[in-house]
Amino acid sequence: MATSTTECWFQEHKRLPEALSRLRRALGRKAKEEPAFRFYTLYGHITRQDTLEAAWRLVRANAGGPGIDGVRFADIEASSEGVEGFLSRLREDLVTKEYRPSPVLRVFIEKRGGGQRPLGIPTVRDRVAQMALLLIIEPIFEAEFHDSSYGFRPGRSAHDALGAVRTHISQGFRAIYDADLRACFDTIPHEKLLACLERRISDRHVLALVRRWLKAPVAEAQRGTRGKTSRKKQDRTPPHYRFSRSTRGTPQGGVLSPLLANVFLHWFDEVFHRTSGPGVFANAKLVRYADDFVICARYIGTKLTAWVERTVEEWMTLEINREKTRTVDLGIVGAHLDFLGYTFRYDRDLHGRAQRYLNVTPSKKAVARERETLRLMTSSARCHQPFPSLIKDVNRHLTGWAQYFRYGYPSMAFRSVNTYIRMRLSLHMDRRSQRPWRKHGEKSKYAYLESLGLVYLKSK
Repeated sequence: MATSTTECWFQEHKRLPEALSRLRRALGRKAKEEPAFRFYTLYGHITRQDTLEAAWRLVRANAGGPGIDGVRFADIEASSEGVEGFLSRLREDLVTKEYRPSPVLRVFIEKRGGGQRPLGIPTVRDRVAQMALLLIIEPIFEAEFHDSSYGFRPGRSAHDALGAVRTHISQGFRAIYDADLRACFDTIPHEKLLACLERRISDRHVLALVRRWLKAPVAEAQRGTRGKTSRKKQDRTPPHYRFSRSTRGTPQGGVLSPLLANVFLHWFDEVFHRTSGPGVFANAKLVRYADDFVICARYIGTKLTAWVERTVEEWMTLEINREKTRTVDLGIVGAHLDFLGYTFRYDRDLHGRAQRYLNVTPSKKAVARERETLRLMTSSARCHQPFPSLIKDVNRHLTGWAQYFRYGYPSMAFRSVNTYIRMRLSLHMDRRSQRPWRKHGEKSKYAYLESLGLVYLKSK
């Protein structure tokens, strides 16, 4: 079982009111001590003033764009009633059971591997209400989640998941089942998900609230109608939306969606570790980060793969993407595993020794995506941006990218990115100038970039 993750969350979010922190600790403790207990008086805690105020602060810190109503955080803060009035109206709607969620605005973002991923954006009002519910029910489910689950959990990160995979491989579990679920967030069945919630929650008002969010219409702007601004009038023609409903899926982008997905996928972890699961009959190790998971074992046989396929597709009614799901034996020279943007592979020792070492490095795809991002940041479209300002934007991006990819042995990837961004900025300087860069009596391009403070990525 997961241990002390709720406490880690408290340490990270000290801005929670003390009374709310005590309540969360009490809920988590009760859930852990009595695994069969069903909580029946939670709704009143969601409507508490301190809960809603904490929910507003957390949602506000996450920023994000407006939902279908177009209302932004700044609009609420600048309104005559302010944040206090906004929360007061929301609380009244929740207390009187008059609250109804707005349709979720669907937009599409580019996927790392190509194609587009649907993203659902609730209104600010709905996000605050969802966060209030999250603050109350999260510790209940955190108390029963397995240690093999890492994604979207307080006190846990992708680096922790990578560390677990690294440990299992180092211990000899080199046969890997690398699974890919097709559109998991969009295909979680509502009734099965609600059944998972009902195992720990019997408060019908809480369950009704979750059901309304799951059943909320999805609004997608029709092509060519995203709104046009008149030249004569400073008004914006509202776009035309196509509305739809579904019995499956929890929209990515909603505050509550990651927890709901974990509540459902937790049951894969649960049956995996039972006597009839691979955790026992194959002594296999599971590492799951949201809907991405790998199974490490000493041998991957048909019994294990058949169990996964049967459990995921027949019992959970999700779909395995067989084009991307594969079995890898890292004991074979040249074999590798790509997981969470990193590549695991046994390479020759850099000092010429006979043994191989487990190399964990940013994947080629991750480096290629970073180069493409930097290419766009330094394209001709940015020629009119002041150069120091461009350097500041690049530094901010590089720092964030390196923060995630600092794990393992990233030095070669960092050198590749360092070389590429200096080459791109060098070309960018030539493009901006009407004459070639003069080397005599002036700094070189690289020295000039260094003087402007361009970040140089270094491994530990």
